[in-house]
Amino acid sequence: MKLATFRHQGTERIGIVHSNDSGLFDLALAAKRGGQDAGAFGSMLDLIDAGDRGLDATRTIFQSRVNEADLTHKVSDVELLAPLPVPRQMRDAMSFPIHILQGPRGGAKMAARAKGDMAELARLEAEPLGELPEVYRQVPIYYITNRFTVGAPGSTVKWPKYSKVMDYELELACITKGRGANISAAKAKDHIFGFTIFNDFSARDAQRIEMAGRLGPAKGKSFDNGNVLGPWIVTPDEIVDPYNLRMQARVNGETRCDSTSSGMLYSFEEIIAHMSQDETIMPGEFIGSGTVGNGCGLEIGVFLKSGDRIELEIEKIGILANTVVSQA
Repeated sequence: MKLATFRHQGTERIGIVHSNDSGLFDLALAAKRGGQDAGAFGSMLDLIDAGDRGLDATRTIFQSRVNEADLTHKVSDVELLAPLPVPRQMRDAMSFPIHILQGPRGGAKMAARAKGDMAELARLEAEPLGELPEVYRQVPIYYITNRFTVGAPGSTVKWPKYSKVMDYELELACITKGRGANISAAKAKDHIFGFTIFNDFSARDAQRIEMAGRLGPAKGKSFDNGNVLGPWIVTPDEIVDPYNLRMQARVNGETRCDSTSSGMLYSFEEIIAHMSQDETIMPGEFIGSGTVGNGCGLEIGVFLKSGDRIELEIEKIGILANTVVSQA
């Protein structure tokens, strides 16, 4: 199932996406018509909290009433929101080796360009990528970001006033279900509610400054509507293999990344096992994969301009599109 959150006639609702992503089956409306308890369909968090019984009820009600046309809204007639507008937690990992190696070099090249140091820029461009630092093979590396700055698919993201270098990041993400601690990797699959696309918009100049302090990122990543999720959550039964999905990034229609989700240093199951050591993982948490190799402007040396439209596409999920505009 593809599960979306949307606003219709001023009310936030959740629904099943169907008919080639053109229709939204209104779950609460369908439950009320059938005289059923709609408590699990009040929000995406309510549905996640309802567990497998909630998902079973979702499938049943959809199959029994999908032909009732007035229970479906056209996607074009509603306002799509982030499928999980306020996750209970947001953690973003660093799982793709190419990004881990190219990111710091991209930052150094950005600094050389800012200084007009073309000799240093040429040296960096000629330099081999080197070896992956051992720490990335020792444990999954992640940080916790601001769960209150989630943006919606189709929204216009305002460029923070304190930044002059704006970037996108193409990531696969999972949403957790079921509360638990000390979850083994073998059992972690049972704690994945579904998968979505993440655009981790980044103010690169602010990030470069603050991370020199060996902590963060903070304002490099945290600004209103900068953590964009969507367009919906796809349940694992439809994804089948999340580690072999085509991932693409386009800016104004130009393809800037065409990669796959293969090659993650740690699977989401292994990341959950690591995170949950002596720490309770809640249902409705967000976990980002980290940027896929070549999945951001920092790596390829091309940053965003005001008015750019960014499309992130992941096979079996969909397309997450946003426009970024300067506030200057």
